[in-house]
Amino acid sequence: MNSPSLKSVLSTLIGLTNERDIAALEVSLAQALFDLIAPLNVDAAKSITIYHVKDIGKQLFSEILIGKESDGYAPSSELKQKLSNCFKSGETCSHEETGKHIVTLYPLMNISTGHTMAVLAIEADVCVPQQHETITMLLQIYQNFTGLIKDNERDALTGLLNRKTFEVKVNKVLLQMHQAAKRKDDKAGQLYFLAIFDIDHFKKVNDEFGHLIGDEVLLMLSQLMTQTFRDTDLIFRFGGEEFLCVFECSSPADIKLILERFRKKVSRFEFPQVGKVTISSGYTKISTDDGSSQMIDRADLALYYAKNNGRNRICQYEQLVAEGSLQDNKKEGDIELF
Repeated sequence: MNSPSLKSVLSTLIGLTNERDIAALEVSLAQALFDLIAPLNVDAAKSITIYHVKDIGKQLFSEILIGKESDGYAPSSELKQKLSNCFKSGETCSHEETGKHIVTLYPLMNISTGHTMAVLAIEADVCVPQQHETITMLLQIYQNFTGLIKDNERDALTGLLNRKTFEVKVNKVLLQMHQAAKRKDDKAGQLYFLAIFDIDHFKKVNDEFGHLIGDEVLLMLSQLMTQTFRDTDLIFRFGGEEFLCVFECSSPADIKLILERFRKKVSRFEFPQVGKVTISSGYTKISTDDGSSQMIDRADLALYYAKNNGRNRICQYEQLVAEGSLQDNKKEGDIELF
């Protein structure tokens, strides 16, 4: 196999660095690599598969397949074990499927945390050293670039998603909802909720203990969030002591359970120097007709109700309206209709 030309490598880099969404960037990387290293000869790459972990203990992975053999193949138990090892170790390895082909596994690392976020599995007839070298260098560039994207998306103190990424992430959720409803697939039955969290009496923490200790409380609360919520939940620091989260749930009972569990966890936690801290939260169901400002306004009203009626509690906007505790705040864009 001939080495890829400088022009083809540069063209690949231009295409990759034009993408800003990490998930889409992974797919673009896999497609670019396939186009780059799969000329029509005996050594060609047959397919490239992106693996994400669903359950590492049970060796369950989600798959995105790119290549000429669109039907792919079911990974053997030996390959699943190699995938598990690759996710855990972050090291490249190869596996030869008996009488079939060679599968080389390349980890995609989060350079900030050192964790393996995904694994690229390149299936080919043979393993070519020059090909391996090109792939390795492109993956290093990809990881550096994704590191810059992630840094730009994150709050400097907590490491959570920041306010400026909220619109993009929520619009992506709304698009998924529209697509699921149109296809009428399993995702069409899923529900999405927006919750706003606020630390009760946080000004008192800053006044009594100083802003450095206040920042420590914010950092530890964000860590409790990431430990409690799922990897698929979107967690934002929206400003000051206010946090926003977007949850995907199977039923209304699920979101109430998730939020109550977190509220109780925070109330039991002993913050160094400060001691006990509580949070209040307001949440609302997201609909396909929503704009970001509409859902925030509804959750905010539920939050203020919680703050003004005892604190350390969780309130849902729709339930408060049904009970008559709040009037329905119907808006279209930024213009209030009623």
